[in-house]
Amino acid sequence: MNVKMLVGGEWTDSAGGETFEVKNPANGEVVGTVPKGTREDAKRAIDSSKEAFGKWSEVAPIERSRILLKVSETIRAGAQDLAISLVLEQGKPMGEARSEVNSFASTFEYYAGLIGRERGAQTPFSTGEGFFIVTKRPVGVVGAILPWNFPVSLMGWKVAPGLAAGNTFVVKPASTTPLTDLMAARLLLKAGVIPGAVNIVTGPGGVVGEEILDNPKVSKIAFTGETATGKRIMESSAKSIKRLTLELGGSDPMIVCDDADLELAVEGAAWGRFRNCGQSCTSVKRLFLFESIADAFVKRLADKTRAIRIGDGLEKGTHMGPVHTAEQRAKVEGMVEDAENSGARPVVKGQVPKEGALAKGNFYSPTLLENVSYDSKMAKEECFGPALPIFVVKDLEEALERANDTPYGLGSSVWTKDLERAYHAAERIEAGTTWVNSPPISRAEVPFGGFKQSGFGRELGVEGLDHYYETKSIQVLEYGKGKKWHFPI
Repeated sequence: MNVKMLVGGEWTDSAGGETFEVKNPANGEVVGTVPKGTREDAKRAIDSSKEAFGKWSEVAPIERSRILLKVSETIRAGAQDLAISLVLEQGKPMGEARSEVNSFASTFEYYAGLIGRERGAQTPFSTGEGFFIVTKRPVGVVGAILPWNFPVSLMGWKVAPGLAAGNTFVVKPASTTPLTDLMAARLLLKAGVIPGAVNIVTGPGGVVGEEILDNPKVSKIAFTGETATGKRIMESSAKSIKRLTLELGGSDPMIVCDDADLELAVEGAAWGRFRNCGQSCTSVKRLFLFESIADAFVKRLADKTRAIRIGDGLEKGTHMGPVHTAEQRAKVEGMVEDAENSGARPVVKGQVPKEGALAKGNFYSPTLLENVSYDSKMAKEECFGPALPIFVVKDLEEALERANDTPYGLGSSVWTKDLERAYHAAERIEAGTTWVNSPPISRAEVPFGGFKQSGFGRELGVEGLDHYYETKSIQVLEYGKGKKWHFPI
């Protein structure tokens, strides 16, 4: 696939004339080329979005709702092609790719249903001199900077509520996964989104991304990615006081109590850790087991883990694809090695395939470690890959203390049949979301975001829509009731 950038409704090459390759992480083969965007390209896209904002924000709410519903329908109609493209550039299995495309469509569908449903209020002044009205207005041009792990669904999380509120976008995809986002953008135009309302500029973050951050015409940044990058975005955005929504890293704890349904919890641990090869912000990254059930749980989870089949995401029967890049795989290997050097014992030993077709890709087999030191990198940092550290705790209080011993606070889960215990844990865990007896599943109607260094602001839900509005107050003074403040001359 040789795809161009989308600027002002037109498919265009880079101003510099350069391109770069997108490779399949399962075999290293080139699956497409895209333009290597420049600051000039980003400026053109921002100008296009600024011009389109005046038109899109004036589109009647009912018409915007119809367009967003049409986007959902169009995406579902093209879901197979989108999913194949996503597998080729990102590496996840076909079933997960279809689910991600469906998430994109569902998010547009959800926000289409919210447009025009807001209710305002007229409130009298406490002094009785008049009244005030609070209204909402779109923020303007939004820069959406996307990650490589869920490039399609997370574009939907940003663009759908933003368009619903009347904003326009300049999207900067991850350089390793731009193809499916560009395909989706073509379908947005087909569904009736006006030219310029969504622009997509491909290229290096240090070039395209920096222009988006620096340009004063951009009013808001919506970013998903690692915490270190989020901090740099905060610094850059401060120059022009841009609005921010940041969804950053996580080191999500999963707590399994002694009364939990072990079969269900084992399934949750396997799904929560190894889905997308463990490359999710809300993957289970630290597993805490009560002493009385630890041995039985580890045995079941080990059996489940050994049965996971790694392979090309397009091959039938593949459970887990490759790590996205060789660099990312090396980071995971390094964290596992550090844990073992600190005394951890491999229950299921992760390996890099050395022979056959898998040796051409960035594969790393699922890994379980027990007796992991709390001082190891696996315990202190975010492990973005298929390796899970296991910790044994005596009770819920110890589990909660250990779960909160992290600079992150994105997701978490607790597994117990006792709802009082579950609620106590959910209240105490310092995380934006706690799943009870459930793996980390995001839903369009539920707000999502983090505590601490996992970011701020919320995506999805009504709260996600609110972040794309400015609040405006209109104060009305009734005639004849304001004489006391007249200047005394």
